[in-house]
Amino acid sequence: MTLKTLTQLSSLLGSGEISSLELTQDYLHRISQSDLNAFITVDEAMALQQARAADAQRAAGDNGILLGVPVAHKDIFCIEGMKTTCGSKMLDSFVAPYTATVIANMNQHGLVTLGKTNMDEFAMGSSNESSYYGNVANPWGDSSKKLVPGGSSGGSAAAVAAQIAPAATGTDTGGSIRQPAAFCNLTGVKPTYGRCSRYGMVAFASSLDQAGPIAHSAEDAALMLNSMTGFDHRDSTSLELPAEDFSAELDTPLQGLKIGLPDEFFGDGLDPEIATLVEAAVKQYEAMGAVIKRVSLPNSELALPSYYVIAPAEASSNLSRFDGVRYGHRSEQHDDLVEMYMRTRAEGFGAEVKRRIMIGTYALSSGYYDAYYAQAQKLRRIIANDFNRVFEECDVIMGPTTPSTAFAEGGKSDDPVAMYLNDIYTIPANLAGLPAASIPVGFNSDNLPAGLHLMCPHLQEARLLNIAHQFQQETDWHLKPAPAAWVSGDE
Repeated sequence: MTLKTLTQLSSLLGSGEISSLELTQDYLHRISQSDLNAFITVDEAMALQQARAADAQRAAGDNGILLGVPVAHKDIFCIEGMKTTCGSKMLDSFVAPYTATVIANMNQHGLVTLGKTNMDEFAMGSSNESSYYGNVANPWGDSSKKLVPGGSSGGSAAAVAAQIAPAATGTDTGGSIRQPAAFCNLTGVKPTYGRCSRYGMVAFASSLDQAGPIAHSAEDAALMLNSMTGFDHRDSTSLELPAEDFSAELDTPLQGLKIGLPDEFFGDGLDPEIATLVEAAVKQYEAMGAVIKRVSLPNSELALPSYYVIAPAEASSNLSRFDGVRYGHRSEQHDDLVEMYMRTRAEGFGAEVKRRIMIGTYALSSGYYDAYYAQAQKLRRIIANDFNRVFEECDVIMGPTTPSTAFAEGGKSDDPVAMYLNDIYTIPANLAGLPAASIPVGFNSDNLPAGLHLMCPHLQEARLLNIAHQFQQETDWHLKPAPAAWVSGDE
């Protein structure tokens, strides 16, 4: 199948060359023929109903840019009447009674929901190997050597890379949009914290979680972001800002753009091939008129230990609601209330979730709160100050998205620390609440994709997407399709 971007599909729908119903049926068929395990739930009846409604709106004169375009949603967003599992046995039977604001906003733009994508359990993971519903395969691997798609939004990334969805939503707590995007040759954007409502998005770490788009191009990501954002009074962290068109600056030339390259992002642990690809991208930006400046983020080494205190602590608090009393899994074997709590949580949560709950509970416990959680929050402020200082002299910070390309299934599952290191370059943006993106930057000697990481000052998503889009006008890495063997009938 020839790669089709969201922008191209919008044009086809607008011209009448294809209907939303035909397009949706095509993607539903491709999903049924795929063996990536990218989806947990597909509601064909809902998708076709939404597609018919979109076609009727177009027939009545509505020319909305995304009207009738099918997309997939990470199974962390509640959709009324549809199962929402967060990749966990704990919520295997949970059917959401309401719809997340991000999804409701997209519904208002007329997007069609294909289904809910697989993910690391409760968004805790960097490989999509912790899901109760099984591993997701990276379309850039093959059946003889299965590769992880990254996590936690691995199902969304795999679906878009395999072209069984043209775009998808994800969430990013420490890199869970950008790392899968890098592993799957996609464009992934984490907006400024507060840009997208968290209402109806099941919480992992409330001060870090943020929704965002996964697509083939920056142009597509801008369209997605236009449909996702907006103030929500039901989310106390939602930013009350005027509506913004994130596509407005895409064509702005980059002459004079000041790019900061942190020394700390190019040290030990970075795959030399990825370093070479990133350096080539920086030279491309120079040819486009950008100015390169070496900078320092001296406290960036504190990001990983800070994150792995703050995120588990907040997860421990957020996941305490899953006790078997009100909804979700409940153990059938118990003699009293306390035993029911214990058995329910032991049965319902997987190993990685249990690990983080225990770490977080310890960090918040009496006598340790000041030593761990409070200290980590102070380090978070120091890290944010580093960014503020660098942004006084630079417009954007660039570096690698990940220290390596996609690794084999099971390659790091027995070593949590090695797994956590996959997010070493992405976590700082979450701690500081900055908008950040990963864009395709080329392939290594094994033909596996790598990502270029971009970070801009707060609320500068339009500028971030402009910088990404201009690079994609000069390169075609983002248009390289993944091998077709994962979808039956593809050549």
